[in-house]
Amino acid sequence: MAILELPNQRFVLEGQHVAHVVTIGQHGKVLHTYFGARLPYRSDYEALPNPVLTHSSFESPDGVAVYDFIPFGEMVYTEPTLKSEREDGQRISQFVFERAEQSDSGLILWLFDSLQELRVGIKYDLYETYDMIGRSLVIENTGTQPVQLTAAQSFAMGILQRPSLNLHHFAGTWTGEFQKQVTPLTPGRKTIDSRRGVTSHQANPWFALEHGATEATGEVIYGHFAYSGNWSMHFEQDAFGFVQVSGGMNAFDFGWKLEAGQQLVTPDFYIGYAADGFAGMSARAHDFQRQIIMPESDRNKVRPVLYNSWEATYFDVTEHGQRTLVDQAAAIGCELFVVDDGWFGERNSDQAGLGDWVVNPEKFPNGLTPLIDYVKQQNMQFGLWVEPEMVNPDSNLYRTHPDWIYHSPGAHRTTSRNQFVLNLGLPQVEQFVFEMMDELLGTHAIDYIKWDMNRAFSEPGLPGATPAQQQELWKRHVDALYRIFDELRTRHPEVDFEACAGGGGRIDLGILQRTEQVWTSDNTDPLDRLAIQHDFSFAYNAKMMSCWVTDGPNWLNGRNLPLATRFVSSMQGTLGIGGNLSEWTAEELTEATEWIATYKTIRETVQFGRQYRLTADRRTASLMQYTSNDQTVVLAVAPMRQHGSNQYHFRLHGLEKTGLYQVDERQLSGAYLMQQGLTITYTTDYEACCLHIQPVHGNVITSESKEPIA
Repeated sequence: MAILELPNQRFVLEGQHVAHVVTIGQHGKVLHTYFGARLPYRSDYEALPNPVLTHSSFESPDGVAVYDFIPFGEMVYTEPTLKSEREDGQRISQFVFERAEQSDSGLILWLFDSLQELRVGIKYDLYETYDMIGRSLVIENTGTQPVQLTAAQSFAMGILQRPSLNLHHFAGTWTGEFQKQVTPLTPGRKTIDSRRGVTSHQANPWFALEHGATEATGEVIYGHFAYSGNWSMHFEQDAFGFVQVSGGMNAFDFGWKLEAGQQLVTPDFYIGYAADGFAGMSARAHDFQRQIIMPESDRNKVRPVLYNSWEATYFDVTEHGQRTLVDQAAAIGCELFVVDDGWFGERNSDQAGLGDWVVNPEKFPNGLTPLIDYVKQQNMQFGLWVEPEMVNPDSNLYRTHPDWIYHSPGAHRTTSRNQFVLNLGLPQVEQFVFEMMDELLGTHAIDYIKWDMNRAFSEPGLPGATPAQQQELWKRHVDALYRIFDELRTRHPEVDFEACAGGGGRIDLGILQRTEQVWTSDNTDPLDRLAIQHDFSFAYNAKMMSCWVTDGPNWLNGRNLPLATRFVSSMQGTLGIGGNLSEWTAEELTEATEWIATYKTIRETVQFGRQYRLTADRRTASLMQYTSNDQTVVLAVAPMRQHGSNQYHFRLHGLEKTGLYQVDERQLSGAYLMQQGLTITYTTDYEACCLHIQPVHGNVITSESKEPIA
């Protein structure tokens, strides 16, 4: 690793395989110079040309280029990184370079704007092992007048000399999240974003750019924005072939007032690089998440097998009914029992009680403690569902504090799922939510919280505030949410958290810093989930992904698939059981016990191993490979039989070519498994299997060996 300052104000950040180079150009502009494979010599970086093209009076006299920071008001017309205005009417910025500040793991390039008296630090945090660079802005008001920020992105970067790039990003909807889209970049601009107050089901703050990359080969540039509110990413290709990429907090309806002497640090945007295809991209991103982003206390722990009672009882939650499910869950090998919605207030449907976080005395006459003790006696942890950011109109909380929701005087108050969104940016609301959760965790031996959020924002108003002040509410909500999580984790370090927003509506590296798991989708149909999980794996790791085995026919689409298929689909992440065990047959309970036991033998490999997507076409078999030092696992689901075909074939990745591996009754080389591959014969549609492949230690095939291996 190296952070170099070269002649002519050029700066280099090197990871294990990546280098990022910027140059201070004319009039203090921060020019993007290079992003790609690490170069061997310092002189290579010195020789890189400044990609500045002179053209005409319709472009900047400094030339056409791409940048790592774009102020507003100059003759640069791509998305500004920073846009601001002062109370005296000044809204133009003219930044000049001041100095570079280096450390062992990062670089800050400081710029100063004398017109608005703003100092900005372009912050680069280097994560060498993962070929990842964190980007953010430090914005300081050094003047005497307030400055209103109207756009403050975390990241801007150019991409040079890579024609015909393909943009990969996610689109979707509730129960259909993480559908990867591939779009050729052409001259013009493409934006993906969320304006819903939350990360959203419809898009996700991740992208990848490539030209001809495959699972195993080719360059991939990718990025994650670590933020759980409104966000945007912009991809702009000009007529000269330059591509400008930028992103951060969405400038839509955004405002933030910096008083004299105040500072704002934007959320982190992480940019990564891989030269070994999408598998290499995912491996670095997954390791980075598990070892850097996710809570430190959980980084080396395996996630337990979870049982959630929602689909067994819905709102009909009672201590007696839950005890029956506790016995059944413990008997099949579950390690964590979670009581879902319906335990509190007058919560007998989704129409009432949300916001009244007191244990329902009819359902739990002696409170939650007897049930918690019973769960612990069965050697399971105890978890609980909450939705603290929401309130039903039919609740004591709303009747007492109707002003605590987002609303505007005279405007209709929109309910969705019979609930409103609490204005978490109000100090009294933040205090209420924190104190409620702190008391709940302080008075009960709770090991796990499923934190849900089941609707997006509407009527984003703050009565009595100016329009500029109201535009701060989006960020203030996220800031308050993060403060609550951070303080709860400090006070209750033994508690694990799962992030849920009606499924995958709040999944990003910002919430992942504060939670051990996420609920990927409310859709638990195993075939739908295989597609969702396949694409999800491009950006996010398997350990964080909670996956449930539920009843057949599935509640969403009525599809009824074998229990083995449901298990193999759910074993691709952190396994959970969500079916009504009281209605499972003795044979199904026995089979479930066996599958859970199998999962426990492979879960370290699934949760921590390197992941390979062995199939890309969803019409064929679904095949996901996980490889660690001691084990390779393939979780396979056959396709529907067509035209008499009942076989599928696949090749593995990432094995030692000359290593010897045990596959069923055979011993095969890594070269054989990666070049010749394996063929599976199946007899029923969507037949599932879990294939264990173990290295044969101390037995290596040499180049002189002539012994047949198959």
